[in-house]
Amino acid sequence: MKPFAMYTPVDARDAVVAVSRRPDAAFLGAGTNLVDHLRLGIAEPSLLVDITRLPFDSIEDLPDGGVRIGAGVRNADLAADPRVRERFPALSRAVLAGASGQIRNVATTGGNLLQRTRCPYFQDRFSACNKRSPNTGCSAVDGHARDLGILGISEHCLATHPSDMAVALAVLDAEVLVLGPDGERRIPLAELYRLPGATPERDTTLEHGELMVAVEIPGLPPGMRSTYRKVRDRGSYAFALVSVAMCLEIRDETITDVRIALGGVAPGPWRARGAEAMLRGRALSDEVVAAAADRELAAARTRSDNAFKVGLVRNGVVATVRDLMERVAR
Repeated sequence: MKPFAMYTPVDARDAVVAVSRRPDAAFLGAGTNLVDHLRLGIAEPSLLVDITRLPFDSIEDLPDGGVRIGAGVRNADLAADPRVRERFPALSRAVLAGASGQIRNVATTGGNLLQRTRCPYFQDRFSACNKRSPNTGCSAVDGHARDLGILGISEHCLATHPSDMAVALAVLDAEVLVLGPDGERRIPLAELYRLPGATPERDTTLEHGELMVAVEIPGLPPGMRSTYRKVRDRGSYAFALVSVAMCLEIRDETITDVRIALGGVAPGPWRARGAEAMLRGRALSDEVVAAAADRELAAARTRSDNAFKVGLVRNGVVATVRDLMERVAR
C-alpha cells in the first residue's frame, strides 16, 4: 500500500477544497470499497479526506412525502427506517439484498452509490483493464464475461455497477445533491453514472472534488407501489446477475404508470424507458409485459456466457409485475 496523508476537515466546504486542490486526493467515508482497493494497490491517493464526522447521517421528511437521505446514513439504518419501509419498499428491499449485515452496519449511502463499477479483471493487477489503467485493453472481451454487462457496454469495458441501492433509487426518480468547488448542484440518480464509451476510467459524472451530500426521493403518487427483485447465484451476499426495481400504478386492469430499472446488466442502473413507454395505457398481461421487456432488450449485446441474462431480465420483469399486482390486491 502506498503511503498517504490523512486530513479531517472542519466542514463540507473545507473537505471539498482539500480534495479539489490535489488531483490524487480522495474522500474517505466508511471505506468498504476504497480500503479494499488501497490494499490491492488499485487506488493510490496521496491524501484521504475523512468525511465521517460531517453531519450527513440523518433521514429527513420532505413536504411532498419524500425523504432526504444524508450521504453518511448507514445502509442498515436506511433499510430499517419506518418511513423508507412504508413509502419506498423497493429501496428497503434493495439495501437488504445488497450486502451482509456486517457490511450494512458500516457502509454508507454515498459510499454504496459511488463504489467502483468493476469486474474481476479490474481487481487483478496482472490483467489488462482500461478502467484501472486507461488504454491497456480489456481482458473481459476475450475472457470470462458471465457476470458482465449486456446493455450500455463498449468494446473498452463490459463491467456492471454492483449497487442494488442505485437501481432502486433510479426507479424512484431520486436526485443526488453534491457540493463542489463551484457550489451546489443536483444530479438525477439515473444520470450519475457514465457509460464507458472510450473512457471507462470515469465511472460517474461527478467532477474531481465534488462531494455527495444527500439523496432526495420525491413522494410517490397515490396508488403507486414499488418493489425490488434480485437474482443471484447464492442467497447470501452476492452481486446481482440481474435485478429489477419497479414502480407500478394500475387502474381497472390497465397500467396507468410504470417505472422500471434494471441492475446487473449495465455500467449503472438501467432505466428501461422503452419498456415503460410500451406498457403505459396497456391492459395488463404477462404477454404484454414480456413484449415490453423484449423491446428494451433489443439493444442487448450478449456473449455466449452471458446471453442467459436476456431471459432472466424478461422473466424478472414479468415476475415483478405479478408481485406488485398481488400487493395491490391485498
